[in-house]
Amino acid sequence: MVSVVIGTQWGDEGKGKVVDLLSKNANFVVRFHGGNNAGHTVIVDGKKYPFHLIPSGILHPKAIGVIANGVILDPEVLVSEIEMLKEAGMKLKGKLFISERCHLILPYHKALDLAYENARGKKKLGTTGRGIGPTLADKVSYNGIRIYELLDWKLFVEKFTFQTKIKNRILKTFAVKPINAKKELEKLSAFRKILLPFVADTYLFLNEALETSKNILMEGAHGVMLDTDFSPYPFSTGSNVITGAVNTGAGIPLQKISEVIGVVKAYTSRVGGGPIPTEIFDKTADAIREKGKEFGTTTGRPRRIGWLDLEAVKFACEVSGVTEIAITKIDILSGLEKIKVCIGYKLNGKSVSYSSCGYQELAKLKPVYKKLSGWKKEIAGITKFSELPKNCQSYIRFMEKFLGVKISIISTGPERKEYIKI
Repeated sequence: MVSVVIGTQWGDEGKGKVVDLLSKNANFVVRFHGGNNAGHTVIVDGKKYPFHLIPSGILHPKAIGVIANGVILDPEVLVSEIEMLKEAGMKLKGKLFISERCHLILPYHKALDLAYENARGKKKLGTTGRGIGPTLADKVSYNGIRIYELLDWKLFVEKFTFQTKIKNRILKTFAVKPINAKKELEKLSAFRKILLPFVADTYLFLNEALETSKNILMEGAHGVMLDTDFSPYPFSTGSNVITGAVNTGAGIPLQKISEVIGVVKAYTSRVGGGPIPTEIFDKTADAIREKGKEFGTTTGRPRRIGWLDLEAVKFACEVSGVTEIAITKIDILSGLEKIKVCIGYKLNGKSVSYSSCGYQELAKLKPVYKKLSGWKKEIAGITKFSELPKNCQSYIRFMEKFLGVKISIISTGPERKEYIKI
């Protein structure tokens, strides 16, 4: 059985917790796209585990973590996560596997990210500064360096030195400090020794798992509203986020997928620039941000807050073939008298769909809201649907009816045990 977890909004939906819950029955948990601009946090028995590259489902004893070919890797970040798990007492031999086809985020990529953002001035995109875009640009322009090259140190040094010379010329143009190739190679050599024992042919690995009917959980990063093709580009991430990326990012045929779980946060948030049709700026936004701890796992930046945008979520469910939904952070809305939900868009007085909008239209349109009654009772930690306040139940059922997709999981808190299974 192959299950896929997809974020349906602008990222930060709480996919880490959902993946952790579903990983209980998984033999393999697989990251298939993105890089360390993603941040999944899992809390177990009060201990927080922040993941950026290693699949968050790896915390379960039976689950084997796989970083497949579609992921781009920052060696330093990956090593730090490996060390974090080792310090927690986890033995990673035979527990973690990394594709040799993964492209590497290198020091000059992060410097270029900074240079390009500085060059944009007031028109910055709000990137995480992790070198994601420049790495993927190198990948498609045949300038990328992969773990495959890292296996042959002499070849890696040759390619890295050549690329550094090219990139330093660009950095000089934008008045950014050039990369010291010799110094960086010393660091990369140390990272290499730690990473190489985990390198494997993950395609072969996963194909054998399919043939022996193992349970595979595909862990999506980001959200559909950040997909490089279906987002309000260029306010996007550099990779495809939708279900189709499972095939290109891990080599798993789409017909092998059994279910697609779309993760929906009970309100909207995002980090970075770009339009959010339902964004709010009042005291309610401040209260949600503080209560929900809406600060980026990767960047630490305060997230922008908005009401739930069901028009966008419906599109995300359709394009990704979502078969069921997991709701997160609904407990954060407790105490609000009224809750708004966006059920459509109006542009120049006419109804318009999300798929017809680019970033200019999304910035100008007016969301059509449905007002629902809130609930005062705090619901954190509730594990039975019947124990939720009636208005909370109505909010959930309204969402389910509008989207036409079954809601199967409701998270009522950050801890692993705080959820409702329907």
